[in-house]
Amino acid sequence: MDDAFELGDALGPEKVLYLRDPSVGLRAILVIDNLAAGPAIGGTRMAPDVSLAECARLARAMTLKNAAAALPHGGAKAVIVADPGMALGDKERLVRAYAHALKDVRDYIPGPDMGTDETAMAWVHDRIGRAVGLPREIGGIPLDEIGATGFGLAVALEAAEPFGALPIAGARVALQGFGAVGMHGARHLAERGGRIVAVSDSAGCLLRPEGLDVTALIDWKRQGRSVADFPGGEARPRDAIIEVDCDIWIPAARPDVIHEGNVERLRARVVVEGANIPLTEGAERRLAERGVLVLPDFIVNAGGVICAAVEYRGGREGEALAAIDEKLRANVAAVLGRAEQDGVRPREAAEALARERVLAAMRYRRTF
Repeated sequence: MDDAFELGDALGPEKVLYLRDPSVGLRAILVIDNLAAGPAIGGTRMAPDVSLAECARLARAMTLKNAAAALPHGGAKAVIVADPGMALGDKERLVRAYAHALKDVRDYIPGPDMGTDETAMAWVHDRIGRAVGLPREIGGIPLDEIGATGFGLAVALEAAEPFGALPIAGARVALQGFGAVGMHGARHLAERGGRIVAVSDSAGCLLRPEGLDVTALIDWKRQGRSVADFPGGEARPRDAIIEVDCDIWIPAARPDVIHEGNVERLRARVVVEGANIPLTEGAERRLAERGVLVLPDFIVNAGGVICAAVEYRGGREGEALAAIDEKLRANVAAVLGRAEQDGVRPREAAEALARERVLAAMRYRRTF
C-alpha cells in the first residue's frame, strides 16, 4: 500500500488517510480529493490488490464526475485491502471496523463499489449514521439493485447518437465485467434493441454472435455462477472479450483493462466506459487515432452517484432515475459538442468542463 505517486495539484487531494485495525485485519485507504462543492461522495472498493495510487486516481475521477453532474458533493474514494468473497460474518466484522475508523471523518459519505453492496453500506450506516446506496428497508435507493449506473450508460449512448455514436437498436454489444454495472447495462441496452453478443467475468468469456439471452444470463449469474458456464453460448478465455467483433464495447470492471499492450486487439466502433479509469491515456489516444468514439467514464457512468446524491437528500427512486436521464443527456451533449467545436477528444473536453466547475466552486470556499 506504499505506492509512490505524485501528490497534489490545483484540485487536490485534500486528505489521504490510512485506516488499520489489527484485531480484524483491516487495512484500508481513504483519499478525499476535493471538497469545494460539498461533502465528498465516493464508493468503498474491496479487493486484495487495491493500492494507494489506484485509490487516488479513482478519487480524482469522483471529483470530476460529481462536478460534471453539477452535484453538491466533492470527490473521494476508499479501498479495503481484502478478498470480497470471504465468509459473510468475517466481511461484516471487517466493514464495521472500517466504518468505526471513519466515525470522525464527517466530510466523506461512503457508497458501494466493487466488492461492497447495499448490505455493506447498511453496516456502515449503522455504525456512523451516513452512507448511500442503502437497502430500501432503511430508506435507501439501492444503486446496484435498480441498476442506476447501467441505466445511465444506455441514456448516454442515446444522447451520443447525434454525435456519431451508433443507434442502440441492432448494435452488437460486448461487456467486459458482468457485475451490477454490466448486468444492468446489458439489460437496458437489450430493452432498447441492442444485441448482446459477448460478456465476461473474472472466470471467463461467453460469446454468441446471434445474441445472448440476457434475462436468463442475469438469472444464471445471480446464482453465483460464471458467465463462461452458461449453456447459451460459446465459452472462451476471459481476455477474449477484448477482441470480440462488435459495435459497442463496454468495460465495466477494473481500471486499465485496455492499455498500450492490447489496444490494437479491440474491434469496436464505440467504447462506453462503464468502469472508472478502464483505459489508459495512451490507449484512449490510440483509439481516437483509429476513429473510435470513446465516451469518458466520469461522464457516462455517473448514474450511480447521481442516484446517491438524490438519496442523500431524501429523494425517491423515480426522482433519481429522472435526474440521471436529465443530467446525462445534457452532459453528453455538452461534452461531445465541445469536443467537435474545439477539435479535441471527448476526454479532453470532459476534463475541461469538469475542472472549470470545480475551480468555480473553489472560489466560493474559505478553509479558515
